[in-house]
Amino acid sequence: ELLEMATKGGGEDAILRHTQRNKKLFVRERLKLLLDDESFLELSPLAGLNMPYGDVPAAGCLTGIGKICGVWCVFIANDATVKGGTIYPIGVKKQLRAQEIAMQNRLLSVYLVDSGGAFLPLQSELFPDKSHGGRVFYNEAIMSAMRIPQVAVVCGSCVAGGAYVPTMAEEVVIIDKIGTLFLGGPPLVKAATGEHVSPEDLGGAKLHSSVSGCSDHFASSEKEAYECVRNVISTLNYDPLPEEVVEHDSPLYSSDELLGLAPQDYSSTLPVKLILSRLMDGSRFQEFKANFGTTLVTGFGHVEGHLVGVVANNGELSHDASLKGSHFVQLCSQRSIPLLFFQNTAPHTAEPTSISQVWQLKAQASMMAAVACAAVPKITVVIGGSYGSESYVMCGRSFSPNFLFLWPNARVALVDSRHFFTVPQAGDNDCTGEESELKHLKEKLEEESSAFYSSARLWDDGVILPQNTRKV
Repeated sequence: ELLEMATKGGGEDAILRHTQRNKKLFVRERLKLLLDDESFLELSPLAGLNMPYGDVPAAGCLTGIGKICGVWCVFIANDATVKGGTIYPIGVKKQLRAQEIAMQNRLLSVYLVDSGGAFLPLQSELFPDKSHGGRVFYNEAIMSAMRIPQVAVVCGSCVAGGAYVPTMAEEVVIIDKIGTLFLGGPPLVKAATGEHVSPEDLGGAKLHSSVSGCSDHFASSEKEAYECVRNVISTLNYDPLPEEVVEHDSPLYSSDELLGLAPQDYSSTLPVKLILSRLMDGSRFQEFKANFGTTLVTGFGHVEGHLVGVVANNGELSHDASLKGSHFVQLCSQRSIPLLFFQNTAPHTAEPTSISQVWQLKAQASMMAAVACAAVPKITVVIGGSYGSESYVMCGRSFSPNFLFLWPNARVALVDSRHFFTVPQAGDNDCTGEESELKHLKEKLEEESSAFYSSARLWDDGVILPQNTRKV
């Protein structure tokens, strides 16, 4: 339901303006004309949902990964039904994450620009800092230096900061009648100089294709523009990655059963091998140190023919489990085997720190170091709870996994609010005040630890259905 809400963009009135007055395609229709097939992974589709930006329903831009002419590409596409594609802080964060993925994986980048530029009332959260809007342009320059091709389509109004995205790309297509490019639009010109000028005369497709040279290709329609992009990509001399057709078996057990296995109480009592047997090729798993540190499961298997090293919670990370994890992660790094982490960390009960917990500290610190320094791709899936230091040890967001996905039942928090101390009943007014404060804190933590709260803030790359895990 939330995904459906997000795909509706800015609502019925905005959709009417977009399609009837401006005669434009929806952002997902544009992607269909560009992509080779339906294989498209949308990143963080819930980013911005219900965040405190007035009535903005989502981030106003769509990012994802798909193929054009056999070449894997990252897409950054404005959704102009959301406030005319105006950029909010979460939209900047989403674009920067997509560029990070492009640089990390050397993926060609395609920008579909239809943006009113930065939302000025929030300029202090958009403009001045290192991780704000200007970083998008910086990244474009760095990617060009890295020889990662970038292609842009001006498929709507590109104003102010939105105008630099296409002009910094290597090749630009602009669409007649709907594509415009300027620092300040006609209303600003009128306010500043009193001059009346049309959008076409100020920054339309004919002007930028024949006078300014800001655009390299003129397209008379959206369909023609996306055909042009496909032609451009076919001449980039950027070879598709060789994809060996590897014979692989399906799991012996249906992936649909993962929906019924998704942990709901986050106590890690469910044996994680039940999950793995529905994800690995042929349900085969070569376990490493099976009888040592059993609260962590480590071993090798294949997903769709790709060899991976699996690190999966099977309970609280004990001293022995952390030592085992360090050893296994270092092995995978040495052998250049990608790592797949399944997080379902057991929340600590609110008891005074025991000697056994102190004993874990050094071992967990060693595993953190091993995970941070492992020079292999890392993908993390939070299948249950992700609590405290164990979320770091198991390659949470702050340890920069290449991708991080959540199941809808996932919880991400420093502590589990259900394991707080209960305030003793002393019968005085102060105690009642403490109880009320604790109740408020528990409610706040409960709200902030949901998968949807996390994904709205781009702490991950998206909430995925358990049964789609293997495909993703």
